[in-house]
Amino acid sequence: MAMRRFDPRQAQRGPQTRINQRIRVPEIRVIGEDGKMLGIMATVDALRIAGDRGLDLVEIDPKAAPPVCKILDFGKYKYDEKKKAREAKRKQSVVEIKEIKLRPKTDDHDLDFKTRAAHRFLEAGHKVKFTVRFRGREITHPEKAQEQLDWIVQQCETIANVEVRPVMEQRTMTLVMAPKPAVMQKLAQQRTAAERERQKALQEGRAAPVAPNTEAELEKLEQQLEERDGDDDDDDDDDDAQPEASG
Repeated sequence: MAMRRFDPRQAQRGPQTRINQRIRVPEIRVIGEDGKMLGIMATVDALRIAGDRGLDLVEIDPKAAPPVCKILDFGKYKYDEKKKAREAKRKQSVVEIKEIKLRPKTDDHDLDFKTRAAHRFLEAGHKVKFTVRFRGREITHPEKAQEQLDWIVQQCETIANVEVRPVMEQRTMTLVMAPKPAVMQKLAQQRTAAERERQKALQEGRAAPVAPNTEAELEKLEQQLEERDGDDDDDDDDDDAQPEASG
């Protein structure tokens, strides 16, 4: 017997919704287009009823015994399902971990800038991981890094909790802070209010209000942090290039 050739397109397809003649089981439980239960009947009879009403027979629960099908407009059903998926994606909040790099020699001005950046990330609902890197003999004075991180915790304590306390990992000391529940609740309320206003605008036939582009603002902030980290690395190269003083 010849083997069927593998079709990669089949692997990409998810579960397919069976409709009309694709429903091959002999008996099904049927729900009318108005949501009322029509009971168990032969599939051919359900197809006839759907056809007489100019609608489709759609299998909505294939694992039930017998499978459950509903009489409806399949085109409208697919449109509504896609709309629900888009709404769910819009309301979904993704929590990222933003990393902020420090050095024991980070000056007060730079430390203040990076702490304000962390504050903004936390306000936006993201966790922040602070990483203090040690080079050369800096590792002999971890108390400097500990002082930096303790100061950062104090500056952010109104909106964030310490999730992972400062800990040494080889030549780095790390701290992780997460937004307080009140911050996350406030963000959820803001998203709900914005979505409500957007829906209202659409119903009234006017342009939806433009939401602040928070992600673009955070991306710009991350770029500024990367530039400062690059400058810090350049300073290290300069330090390494300086000859040792002769005794």
